[in-house]
Amino acid sequence: MTTLDRLAAEKYVLLTTFRKDGRAVPTPVWAVRDGDALGVWTVSDSGKVKRIRRDSRVTVAPCDVRGRPHGGEVPGHATIYDLAGTRRVRDLLKQKYRMLGRLSLLGSRLRRGERGTVGLRITLDE
Repeated sequence: MTTLDRLAAEKYVLLTTFRKDGRAVPTPVWAVRDGDALGVWTVSDSGKVKRIRRDSRVTVAPCDVRGRPHGGEVPGHATIYDLAGTRRVRDLLKQKYRMLGRLSLLGSRLRRGERGTVGLRITLDE
């Protein structure tokens, strides 16, 4: 089993982005396998999206819902999906997280609209 497979099988992963001064900002997120990368879903105007636009370096580690890691972190790079890629990540999340995923995605769409969230593509540096 590859590192990508292990991370994609986790319920939560700790996505760490970096501020201008280099400080790490870890956030637990849902993640799914999307081809040769991890797909993550988040609010479009979140801090992590702003940090990724400036610096694509990230680390990813398996964690619990509170963000406590239970495995080593893996370096990678993140990019922001276009609308089609974001839709694909949403569909993958619905498959993996079943009813909870569907309800979360529906609630988010009702609150923020379709463009209120965005998918992130995380390619591991292996």
